[in-house]
Amino acid sequence: MAPRLDLGEWWRRETDNGGTPVVVKMEKPNHWSIPELGETDDTDFGLADKERGKNAKQLTWVMLLKAHQAVNGVTWLLQAGCALVSVIKKRLIFHEGVEDRPQRGRLFVIIKALLFFACIMLGFETIAYMRGWHFTASNIHIPRTEDVQGFFHAIYLAWIYVRANYIAPPLQSLSNVCVFLFLIQSLDRIIQCLGCAWIRLKGIKPIPKVESLDTGDLEHSFSSYPMVLIQIPMCNEREVYEQSIAAVAQIDWPRDRMLVQILDDSDDKDTQMLIRAEVQKWHQKGIRIMYRHRTLRTGYKAGNLKSAMTCDYVQDYEFVAIFDADFQPQPDFLKRTIIHFKDNEELGLVQARWSFVNQDENLLTRLQYINLSYHFEVEQQVNGAFLNFFGFNGTAGVWRIKALEGSGGWLERTTVEDMDIAVRAHLNGWKFIFLNDVKCQCEVPESYEAYRKQQHRWHSGPMQLFRLCFMDIVTSKISLWKKSNLIFLFFLLRKLILPFYSFTLFCIILPLTMFVPEAHLPSWVICYLPAIMSLMNIAPAPRSLPFIVPYLLFENTMSVTKFNAMVSGLFQLGNAYEWIVTKKVGRASETDLVGLSEKEALVEQSKLHRGSSEPSLNGLINIKDQTIMPRKRKLNQLYRKELALAFLLLIAAIRSLLSVQGVHFYFLLFQGISFLLVGLDLIGEQVS
Repeated sequence: MAPRLDLGEWWRRETDNGGTPVVVKMEKPNHWSIPELGETDDTDFGLADKERGKNAKQLTWVMLLKAHQAVNGVTWLLQAGCALVSVIKKRLIFHEGVEDRPQRGRLFVIIKALLFFACIMLGFETIAYMRGWHFTASNIHIPRTEDVQGFFHAIYLAWIYVRANYIAPPLQSLSNVCVFLFLIQSLDRIIQCLGCAWIRLKGIKPIPKVESLDTGDLEHSFSSYPMVLIQIPMCNEREVYEQSIAAVAQIDWPRDRMLVQILDDSDDKDTQMLIRAEVQKWHQKGIRIMYRHRTLRTGYKAGNLKSAMTCDYVQDYEFVAIFDADFQPQPDFLKRTIIHFKDNEELGLVQARWSFVNQDENLLTRLQYINLSYHFEVEQQVNGAFLNFFGFNGTAGVWRIKALEGSGGWLERTTVEDMDIAVRAHLNGWKFIFLNDVKCQCEVPESYEAYRKQQHRWHSGPMQLFRLCFMDIVTSKISLWKKSNLIFLFFLLRKLILPFYSFTLFCIILPLTMFVPEAHLPSWVICYLPAIMSLMNIAPAPRSLPFIVPYLLFENTMSVTKFNAMVSGLFQLGNAYEWIVTKKVGRASETDLVGLSEKEALVEQSKLHRGSSEPSLNGLINIKDQTIMPRKRKLNQLYRKELALAFLLLIAAIRSLLSVQGVHFYFLLFQGISFLLVGLDLIGEQVS
């Protein structure tokens, strides 16, 4: 415990001796001011020495207080370091709480080989540096023949020759290609941001052709409201099914012109019974809602939606609204979206924006919020305003059933069925509208394991789709500009090139250039341009500005997962079609909190309706209630690729010190720490 500094006794002693009282102001941690209270007689020079001694004593106490602050800071750093070492010891050495599954991917083997190479080269470079053979990219000192003495000198001289003539040229060429791709992708991002700024400046937004769906006829007031089918596909969604069903059931739309389908693919019997009970509860309240369960879960979400669209009564409906199990639309959602279809027969899709109930839960959710804010505010809004096309997000959207079925319906050929149907509808001439001011609440993954699996599916699926629809795009009847946009911008640049250069440039080439100084990466590629791009990404979420550095580092860290997923999808590798439902927690929104007081009464009422014939269902509801309470997060498997890259980058950072490359050192150091934190699965730890 830090020593206690009691100033009370000293203060009383100074005031009793007739000294001038002094107030020490601590408005800022590093700013001190010591104003004296009272006036000093200018003619009284006899007290000068006394005052000088007093001021020296005051400054002594100030220095003691600052030393106390410094000790506290050092103590905090030591505690954080000890905690990190403890986690590394438990998870890497003793494997406590870790489900260790070996990863046999080729990417992991390549990264291990690079790490082994870096370790050997670091030893050579360290010895060479100690012998005075220090060099930089612009001034390389090669030992002369008379300087070569001994076996080590000969090996080192051979390494310099091989490095300069055989390793550096292809490495420099690859780095130039990646820098060129980086510049193209940055230019695309700048153009998108300028388009978003133009939309804000001019106030551009979709305007419906009619002001209201009401006809003014009192006898047939709802006759102009189209028939709407609402679908909620779910699979073992015990945490969120109740709030999502309740939100959809409270949508403001004529009851006789709306049907809710709960499309349950759950294989857990308890979850099935809970969802059935919830559907029955709302059915008794007069909501037209039905429960569908497939015994054979084929095609995942696409198969579930495809099966629901085969029902005979679907032909009576004109539009279908789709919500994932964790989405909670506002009561006016249908009125604000379907009105855009009125007198606009070319419109096939209206997509709403997502909002998040848990964006401030931990660092991982904050970083996801930055990414998704840019995706909706910039990408979706700009593409919707200027191209009438964007990738359907799979939820919080309304489709014209005619456009859906006319484009081939839901297909089970990829893991991104939403993007698949959007591309096919675009090729058939249908237009899309994105509503940035219509928001639908949902969750983002709170654990890194769930986020990693989600990102794997989101980056593997587009490459599967690109292989399947490339010829369809080329032979379609849309304009050449739209074909070019689909092939080069939508697929190649944003889905293939982005993860390729991010991983290759920042995770492979940059650490290798530390050991091959003939291949050089300029500082603006490492520092300045990525910082500018990060500022553009963070612009739609200005409150997240303090997280710009963690965001930049985390995006580079995630490039490993995205690159691996992109390659597996492009070349149809084993895990290309991996589909794992993203784990939800069931965070309550403000509308849920309003109804919490009625929850107990509803449960009691449902018990009375069921009677004593279903005693097991009561226990299941109690289990559901318990899931609302916070639960301890389980440790997932270690991420070996991230850990191997962490050590590779840290070794490269040590090597950069030998050549005095400041910017490269700091980037490699902090990027290595970022990989280490992700590899130890600490990114999803709770803030509290």
